[in-house]
Amino acid sequence: MAGQPGFFDLSNRYDALSAAGDPLERLAAVVDFEVFRGPLTAALRRSGRSKGGRPPFDPVLMFKILVLQALYSLSDEATEFQIKDRLSFQRFLGLGLDGTVPDATTVWLFRERLVKAKAIERLFARFDAALTDRGYLAMGGQIIDATVVPAPKQRNTEPEKAAIKEGRVPEDWSPAKARQKDRDARWSIKYSKAKVRAGGDPRTAKPVDLAIPMFGYKNHIAIDRAHGLIRTWDASAANAHDGARLPDLISKGNTGSGVWADTAYRSKKNEAFLAKGMFTSHIHQRKPNRRAMPERIARANARRSAVRSAVEHVFAGQKHRMGLIVRTIGIARARIKIGMVNLVYNFQRLAWLEGQGAPA
Repeated sequence: MAGQPGFFDLSNRYDALSAAGDPLERLAAVVDFEVFRGPLTAALRRSGRSKGGRPPFDPVLMFKILVLQALYSLSDEATEFQIKDRLSFQRFLGLGLDGTVPDATTVWLFRERLVKAKAIERLFARFDAALTDRGYLAMGGQIIDATVVPAPKQRNTEPEKAAIKEGRVPEDWSPAKARQKDRDARWSIKYSKAKVRAGGDPRTAKPVDLAIPMFGYKNHIAIDRAHGLIRTWDASAANAHDGARLPDLISKGNTGSGVWADTAYRSKKNEAFLAKGMFTSHIHQRKPNRRAMPERIARANARRSAVRSAVEHVFAGQKHRMGLIVRTIGIARARIKIGMVNLVYNFQRLAWLEGQGAPA
């Protein structure tokens, strides 16, 4: 019939996508998504279908939909539309043109079940084990840092803010309103160092550092120095102290003893923890109060920065390429969002490493 697409038409379209370098095809070739079937099945624990109803979608298929959401920062509604619209998405999911696409509600319910099962930690650990099996051992030491993940700002009155800080629900909030309010996200200040223009007049006033208020959560990560893969992570409110997370992020499986981090992680408690665990601290030292930074410390910090800067590339990829932002409500949902982005970053990093050759 004229105008009706044939088998070879679709095949030609797929060939054209492959020739253009479809990143999803590369991802599917590098990552064995079947390794997640066990943790997904255990987390979902579906009951018997004695009451009837439509058969559930394959859990690996649904998980790959969450991967697409993390890669392209898609809402549930946009995800449903894009799967129906884009051949690259359909091929990645193994769906034909006549395949049934899960709707936005189905995607939301699947993710909610993973949230309740606290499955993201097990999924992340499963892939980390798969990386080790492929020869990508955590090596060379570890680099630790955190970044604020923005969330929609809350418009609350001062009494409402006070109640939230005390862990209470404001008395005048209805149950419906309380469900729409994020009581776990917090405000934090991000400081941006002012840069002095090269060749400028030294007598002119120095530019003032910028203090930028941000609302949301924090993504705490530790990457291994050898491969740049995220090995451990945590999520918290944006006002959480970075240094307090160091013991939770340290991996004893890394073959190197070095630990790199900025001055937020420098404390007597953390230094004692690292020394007790036989780790070598390369944490930045702080500038003395009201005194100039000694030259030897400045040079040592510069050497540390040359290593520590690798973690900034991770955050840049997550925020600029993947559009990391939390649009959900509550720390439990934010955790699976942040955890999925960390996991998908490792997928992409693995694809890049494989393109460079065998693991070192």
